[in-house]
Amino acid sequence: MPALSALPVLYSFRRCPYAMRARFALMASGERCELREVVLRDKPAELLAASPKGTVPVLVGTDGMVIEQSLDIMLWTLNCHDPAGWLQPEHGTLADMLSLVAQCDGDFKQQLDRYKYPNRFEGADAAVHRAGGARFLGELDLRLRSSRHLFGAGPALADYAIAPFVRQFAQTDVAWFAAQSWQALQAWLATLVGSALWTGATQKYPAWKTGQPGVVFPPQAEAITASTQRPRGSA
Repeated sequence: MPALSALPVLYSFRRCPYAMRARFALMASGERCELREVVLRDKPAELLAASPKGTVPVLVGTDGMVIEQSLDIMLWTLNCHDPAGWLQPEHGTLADMLSLVAQCDGDFKQQLDRYKYPNRFEGADAAVHRAGGARFLGELDLRLRSSRHLFGAGPALADYAIAPFVRQFAQTDVAWFAAQSWQALQAWLATLVGSALWTGATQKYPAWKTGQPGVVFPPQAEAITASTQRPRGSA
């Protein structure tokens, strides 16, 4: 077990979909960090000193490097170690994956926020924004009809970067989502949510407080990394 002082520090929040991205990639890479679970209404001074924006995830390297964006953390850890080939999809390229993630983070995320929390946005109509978000989900379903995952038989960066937001959309009205003719999308989401990687990344940890040690994450890097390997015969 490595000493915590020798590890990068990840400030995270279990339910934040952006922070989930970072934890998914760390588990897939096998790179370990000191995880500090943040209570967003009581942000620790150390987080704010590293990143005044005060959002998660934030990764602080042992050399003082600070990475403040979830996708950048995914790319950093996978560029260090990528045993499951998340940066080299079976179909398409890394640029293709990043383009699809950008669609998720752009219009789809705006539609999701206004569908899930219409009271937070003046003039928002949840039904209108649900229909707006459904267009992106329909495109994902069409893509998934020809492969089990977004860019091939096995999961890659795009799958675990996008899935947390699709899950939020699905959970806003579970019955409505289940009634849609998105069988491929629904099966894809169920597969990812049921994976060992998802379960491990969403494990609950106590809130971190100044002066206390964090936790080594992921706790069983080798076992989780092995579970993310692509099916035999895929690229």
